[in-house]
Amino acid sequence: MSDLKPPSFVSAQMVADRAGVSRSAVSRTFTDGASVSEVTRRKVLEAADALGYHVNHLARGLRERSNIVCLVVADMTTPIRARMVDVLTRKLQASGKITMVINTETDTESVSAALRQTLNYRADATVVLSGTPPASLIETCLANGQQVILINRDERLQGSSNLGVDNAMAGREALFLLRRAGCERLGLITSNARTASLVERETVFVEAAAAEGVQVVVTEAGPTSYESGQEAARRVFGRSEAPDGVFCVTDLLALGFMDVARQDFGLTIPEDLCVVGFDDIEQAGWASYQLTTFRQPLNPMADEVVDLLLQPQRAVSERRMIEPIPVWRRSVRPGKR
Repeated sequence: MSDLKPPSFVSAQMVADRAGVSRSAVSRTFTDGASVSEVTRRKVLEAADALGYHVNHLARGLRERSNIVCLVVADMTTPIRARMVDVLTRKLQASGKITMVINTETDTESVSAALRQTLNYRADATVVLSGTPPASLIETCLANGQQVILINRDERLQGSSNLGVDNAMAGREALFLLRRAGCERLGLITSNARTASLVERETVFVEAAAAEGVQVVVTEAGPTSYESGQEAARRVFGRSEAPDGVFCVTDLLALGFMDVARQDFGLTIPEDLCVVGFDDIEQAGWASYQLTTFRQPLNPMADEVVDLLLQPQRAVSERRMIEPIPVWRRSVRPGKR
């Protein structure tokens, strides 16, 4: 490495001048598969190293594919969303993609603004993890040559790919776990987010219970948060006919629900009350909770996203479903008492 202090900005022409070659030779040296002699390549690399030159891939994207993948995501501070972003960005970067995260709100206007940003950055693809983007804007992205992948959204937009978790399976299996444990008075705790995933878990659980002649009391106490789970427990156990088995549509709700049930109402879990969650966030496995839940298949979903980006010809409008993984812990009795 030369001790020459690199200037604040180094252009390809400066590298060409130092190496004694043409500017096009510099461009070919840093383009995969381009034809350049070994002697020229060595001169260019030595000059670039001495000057501290780096290829501006973002500027290149104005002329060719940018290799940028944008993630449109809200609620990034929640455990499941943070893990999803972590897994996706790691796998995308390992595949050679440049990942850009756009932090947004869940409302349609905010998601629309985020999608417009992806067009400004000339992203090759956008992965939508949150909110409900308008069909017209998705069509605009597709018309601009952008690949669009929707995760856990309920849209079936022509040209976009849609990956989802099999929430119906989780709803049916949650009922099975609670009934096997001998639970007779069932409850479901949900939030006012009313996303497609949450609604599907609720609907299937309630319908499956009705098929067995069991009525489910549904409680909605606020946003999808620990605090909403706490409030739901106060409402549920403040009534005379409290449930002995509960399905919480997310783990965060379940953790808040369990804490109030035990600390404020003196219930023991799973002896007095069985609880099932969904997501399998890190806290679900903590000794103080040991929550029976369903693990979101984050790694398989991220692998599918990478495969779709590397093989865009596979993109179709059909929704691909991936089953969640049941994780039994001590918040549900293994069998009837």
